[in-house]
Amino acid sequence: MCRDVGPRMGPCGVFSIVVFGSIVNEGYVNRLDESEEHCIFNRNRNACNYGITVGVLAFLSCLLYLALDAYFPQISSVKDRKKAVLSDIGVSAFWAFLWFVGFCFLTNQWQASKEEDNPMNEGGDAARAAITFSFFSIFTWGFLAFLAVRRLRDITFQEEYNTLFPNSPSLLP
Repeated sequence: MCRDVGPRMGPCGVFSIVVFGSIVNEGYVNRLDESEEHCIFNRNRNACNYGITVGVLAFLSCLLYLALDAYFPQISSVKDRKKAVLSDIGVSAFWAFLWFVGFCFLTNQWQASKEEDNPMNEGGDAARAAITFSFFSIFTWGFLAFLAVRRLRDITFQEEYNTLFPNSPSLLP
C-alpha cells in the first residue's frame, strides 16, 4: 500500500503546484501602453485558465487519493477495495489525458505567441516550466494508473482466493 503513496504526492502533487504556480505568478504580462494584463500564452486567457484549473484540481485530486491510500488498509471488504481501485484507475487515466491536452494546448499557444506582445520576454521561464511539467505530469499520472491496475490484479486474486478457500485466513494486510 505504501508504495502508491509516494508517487501520488511526490511528483504528481509537486508538478501540479509548479504548473499552476508558475502561471499564476508570471503567466500574465502587460505592455506599457495597456492597463490590462494578458496571458503570456498568445494573449489567450483560456490557456492560462486551463493551466491553473487543471493544476489546482490535480493537486486536490492528489490530496483526495492520498487520503484514500491512507484509509485503504481499513477497508475490509474486497468489493469496496475493488471499487476504490477502479476509481483510482479511472481518475489517474483521466488526469493523464487532461495533462496531455494541457501540454498540447499550452505548447501550441506558446508557439503562436508574438514577440511584440512581450518584447522583454517576461515570464518566458514560467511558461516553459508550465509546459515542461505538464509534459512530465502525463507520465506520472499514467504511472499511477499502471500501479492501480497492478493493485486491481492483486485484489482480484484475493477475491478469487477467498471464493475458493472460504475458511482460510485472509490474505489482506
